[in-house]
Amino acid sequence: MNIRIDTTRCSGIGMCEMTAPTVFEIGDDGQSHVIGDADADRVAAQEAVSNCPTGAISVAD
Repeated sequence: MNIRIDTTRCSGIGMCEMTAPTVFEIGDDGQSHVIGDADADRVAAQEAVSNCPTGAISVAD
């Protein structure tokens, strides 16, 4: 599972980090970053993609 974050759309709200904390983290720059293996927590990662309020996260298998 290949996760992409569009930093021009990410507002740093942190829904992704709350939903899948082993996969996402809000960095010091206020942007979401992939920090873990999305395949290891595929369900949570997919939920984070679906719940992103700005649509900044996308997935390509």
